Amino acid sequence: MFNILKKEITSYLSSLVAYITIGVFLLVLGLFLWVFPETSILAYGYAGLESLFNTAPYLFMFLVPAITMRSLAEERREGTFELLVTRPLTDIQIVLGKYLAGVTIVLFALVPTLVYYFSVYTLGTPQGNIDTGAVIGSYIGLFLLGASFAAIGLFASSVSKNQIIAFTIAVFLCFFFYSGFDSLSSILSLQNLGLQGLGINEHYQSISRGVLDTRDLMYFIVLVILFLWLTLFVLHRQAGKKFINTVFLSVLGIMFTLTSLFIVSDKLFTRFDFTKEKRFTISKVSRNVMHSLKQPVNVTIYLEGKDFPGGMKRLQTSVKDMLSDLQAYSRGELKYEFVDPIKGLSNEQQNQAYEDLAAKGVEAQNLSVKTDDGVSQKVIFPYALVTVGDKSIPVKLLQSQSNMNLSPDEVLNNSIQNLEYAFTSAIKKAVYGGKQRIGFTEGHNELTDLQLNDAMHSLSDGYLVGRINLTSIPLDSLAKVSMLVIAKPDKAFTELEKFKVDQYIMHGGRVLWAIDQVSAELDSLRGHGGEQLAFNKQLNLDDQLFRYGVRINYDLIADMNCSPIPVTTGNAGGQAQIQMLQWLYYPVFLPLSKHPIVKNLDGITSQFASSIDLLETKNIEKTILLTSSPYNKKLSTPKVLSLQALEEEPKPKDFQSNPKITGVLLEGSFTSDFKNRPLPEGLNEKVTIQPQGTPTKMIVLSDGDILRNQVGSDSSPYPLGYDHYSHQSYGNKNLLLNIADYMTDDSGLIALRNKEIQIRLLNRARIREEKLFWQLVNNVVPIALVLIFAIFQHYIRKRKYAH
Repeated sequence: MFNILKKEITSYLSSLVAYITIGVFLLVLGLFLWVFPETSILAYGYAGLESLFNTAPYLFMFLVPAITMRSLAEERREGTFELLVTRPLTDIQIVLGKYLAGVTIVLFALVPTLVYYFSVYTLGTPQGNIDTGAVIGSYIGLFLLGASFAAIGLFASSVSKNQIIAFTIAVFLCFFFYSGFDSLSSILSLQNLGLQGLGINEHYQSISRGVLDTRDLMYFIVLVILFLWLTLFVLHRQAGKKFINTVFLSVLGIMFTLTSLFIVSDKLFTRFDFTKEKRFTISKVSRNVMHSLKQPVNVTIYLEGKDFPGGMKRLQTSVKDMLSDLQAYSRGELKYEFVDPIKGLSNEQQNQAYEDLAAKGVEAQNLSVKTDDGVSQKVIFPYALVTVGDKSIPVKLLQSQSNMNLSPDEVLNNSIQNLEYAFTSAIKKAVYGGKQRIGFTEGHNELTDLQLNDAMHSLSDGYLVGRINLTSIPLDSLAKVSMLVIAKPDKAFTELEKFKVDQYIMHGGRVLWAIDQVSAELDSLRGHGGEQLAFNKQLNLDDQLFRYGVRINYDLIADMNCSPIPVTTGNAGGQAQIQMLQWLYYPVFLPLSKHPIVKNLDGITSQFASSIDLLETKNIEKTILLTSSPYNKKLSTPKVLSLQALEEEPKPKDFQSNPKITGVLLEGSFTSDFKNRPLPEGLNEKVTIQPQGTPTKMIVLSDGDILRNQVGSDSSPYPLGYDHYSHQSYGNKNLLLNIADYMTDDSGLIALRNKEIQIRLLNRARIREEKLFWQLVNNVVPIALVLIFAIFQHYIRKRKYAH
């Protein structure tokens, strides 16, 4: 077999056709990867070789058949195959020798593409910012693809004596096995048969990311052996031999064994993630959710279309990768598809589609796309819809850029990091929603149902949500509530109500305190000549919160990082002139903490927030979640507020101060506020005070308006976090949903938000200056390497046979 291998390689590399074939392959590949803008690595902007591994398969469909077409066809045409058979070689040795020679030539053709790796490595920012492990894993996928095409090409070469016919058959078979099954699976009557799993594309796409799944590996092994077996079968038939012999039985035995392993591997599989951050490794929490699916889950992704810039293509690919990874553990229950919801629709139909999607929580966004003629606007839908039965939950794929400190690339990267949590959380809520209870307190002039409309509606997708009256609810009923929300009370709590909350916490209950210590409202300012006295509330909660380890101060935070409010600045033609002006008392908190509750969240808008002090308490871990910006000023109350302050430009030097804490997470065993105290009056239950609590957690926010949605003039509520004056969306809704997930779920689902993926960008400034140079390098150097090898090989061959 080794002699056959050596002979085939030497014979092929001694032919001018070989170098022309490989040279054309490298030239076309170089043009696609470095010149043509739609597939150019330079235009893509990210330090990776995804374009190489997406483009190479289609060129392999021609390269590999060109390499293998002469293997057996030429031998039979020239009559040398009969001489070969007379040698002390078995048919299997002949076939394997020729097959391994074809695979070696394919590898030889791939070696010059390492120049692409060097180029991306050099152009990365910082230099070397490329995931080498992912590249190695992707090359393994390309090798397996080439090995499969080589087996198919060898079979085609055995069928005909004519090389051109063998080439044509090989190209057809390679194309069919790569993407033909995908096309068949799209036919309506065949959609549910899973035919795409029989094709190469699905398995190659999985490995080409840098993830080696044993199921994919087994698929390629079985495919190679199948075509090598078919090649042996053809050769035996052509020689007039009976194929029912020891060779046939042994090969058949191997095929049966491999097929059995293939079936078993579908149930018991292992995945090797070569990427540096293990970004394609699904967490145990997500795997458990996928394993436990008992009914079909359908995910529709609306981020579909052409002419996307590099960032949107990366997000699109990341979404597909994530759903593919989740699908691998779902036992076939998870299915997904990408759709363009406005493709082929008229303007009227598009408007109706916008409304229908908006009703489902899927919002359209305008995307600026650079073209040869300038910049054009494209409507995109960066959302997915998770559907289980008649229940649908939207998943936002692209975060808003409310944090001006983040670049668009960082916002995009944060969105990609959040995909596993976003999809797993949505799937879990869609399948298992409504099992836990969340109660919003009432009876203290808290935020109304209308003001909490979107908060309660959003939570209702995964929880039973309702109002709780602390005066009337028994303690045993309160204990059934998974999380208690105290949203901006305006009236003092009685000792009885405080006792119930306290003992609820002592028995492991979770509480979200969203407390305003100062009474101040913008509507009151407008209705009192533009002035209002902001005064301290008396909520009777200070001692209780103090015992738990926090103090909400009686003050207001004025912050230069704030949201605007509409102000009438004059009249023109009888029409009021409205201008949006920054209002210092509406701080926007930028979550800088790495805690999963707030990690990578958009800015959180607030109204008249106070500062929080942390106190020394035993057995309590405190994590700061929200703070003001460094450009803030603390104002003691009572304080007269005036809209005339909008006319003055704030001076940054007057607002330089340490960031103020406005949101904190407390975890541990709390001490009861009623320790060594008598039971409060009015308690009609037999209760023993528990002085020390079981481990639990609570969150304290110094502004209840964080949970309040705006209400239109027609009393219709807007989404939580959406400012209908500035049309800006903030992260308030996601903050609330994250809090609910963290507080009520001990499975660790929220920890998925800690997933980090490094941004790997190309040096755009260097690309602009050196674009032509790198295009020449990557189109000329690989071909030059092949040419140098050809000259060297010719020189060696000439010397060897000169005498």
